[in-house]
Amino acid sequence: MDKNIFGDTDLDAGVVDRKIFVDEEIYQRELETVFTRAWLFVGHQSQIPNPGDFFTSRMGEESVILVRDKKDEIHVFLNSCRHRGMKVCRYDSGNTSLFTCPYHAWTYSTDGKVRGIPQYKDLYEGVLDREKWGLIEVAQLVNYKGAVFATWDKDAPDFETYMGDALMHLDMALDCRDGRPGGSEVIGVHRWVLPTNWKYTAENFLGDSYHNPSHRSVDLIGIGPSGRAGVKGRRDGELETATHVWINFPQGHGVHSAVQPSFGNYTPPASDDPEIGEYFRECHRLRQERLGEESRLLPFTGNFFPNTGYHGGQPRGLVVWHPHGVDKTEGWRFFLVDADAPKSVKDYLRKFYMRYSGPAGMTEQDDMENWLYASKSCKGVIARRNPFNYQLSKDASQQNPTVNGIQIRGRVTTQMTEHMARGYYRRWQDYVNDADWDTLLGKHDPRHNVVQAAE
Repeated sequence: MDKNIFGDTDLDAGVVDRKIFVDEEIYQRELETVFTRAWLFVGHQSQIPNPGDFFTSRMGEESVILVRDKKDEIHVFLNSCRHRGMKVCRYDSGNTSLFTCPYHAWTYSTDGKVRGIPQYKDLYEGVLDREKWGLIEVAQLVNYKGAVFATWDKDAPDFETYMGDALMHLDMALDCRDGRPGGSEVIGVHRWVLPTNWKYTAENFLGDSYHNPSHRSVDLIGIGPSGRAGVKGRRDGELETATHVWINFPQGHGVHSAVQPSFGNYTPPASDDPEIGEYFRECHRLRQERLGEESRLLPFTGNFFPNTGYHGGQPRGLVVWHPHGVDKTEGWRFFLVDADAPKSVKDYLRKFYMRYSGPAGMTEQDDMENWLYASKSCKGVIARRNPFNYQLSKDASQQNPTVNGIQIRGRVTTQMTEHMARGYYRRWQDYVNDADWDTLLGKHDPRHNVVQAAE
């Protein structure tokens, strides 16, 4: 591939060419190399609890169907009829025994097999092999603690290898608040389209804390879970006493988490409802009891390569930034709660999630304004002659350090940094260049093999 496709991008120097956010050739390469090979989040098992339940999702630009068949097995299919390509499912979610294409009425069962073709005996018998013309299914699928991820690449490594040490940070978003593994459910999904390149949004969730001035008005107001006037900040004091860590993983994932200095520093969301207050206090006690010292590692935010972001604490959920064109992104926020939480807690959190996140959320509105104007700037003739600076805390990271007595896996800093973004774009370049899987997993990257090596 043409080496100049990335323009003046030099990640060792901390420089990124603006063209990577607006160039149509690069965008088409991303669709062919990133979104056909990486593991992508499709949906959650709680959205399809019963046989026949389906949820239409996306992988890259393409529509897919997440469905539970009659045998209770989960599948992900391309939402496209094998005859002429029309969507076989035009609903967001529901329950069905068959998917029927409205164009020529080819019909498929929930396991993807062809079940009906009009005038088959007269027109196709002896020519068309039904077994070969079922719905196109992903090459690999995993149901990880209820979260369904899939890839089109049969040669991709298994999901846990793909995630590497970042997996424990995904755990903190999916596990119960009291430390039990798994146990979350989706209580709602926000979807909206915004005119920006998808990488801007994904990069923001890698742990860009440098943009906090954007949220100053929100911090002053205080929109924490309690919604109580006078309560400081966005999370009712959560994480205030912890040491924050910014982590880059060799696979391109990046997270911002925090380590408490000792037990007893967690501040549960304030509420006048005794049931809600008791629920969070008991979750905190049980989490420490179950996890011990590991309970001092707390989740904040992150992005799993390429486009699945998350908030692990409050607000808790996954967000997928679907490419919709070189300068258009569709955001999908999946809000999570413990499935067995009291209804009062679920309602309480639902209201906070809507205040905080999504197209009407106060913080997301701040972020969207930044992404929109930044993305638009990349189209300017003069602007494109000048690259972006990604040098924040360029040489500050260490490999697998100990923070407050807890070893943190990955390349880590305890100060605000852009090293997650630099690592993200290194892997992104490798995907666009169609590299082998050893390279995509960072096995050839000395930055993740040498202790305390400079970036």
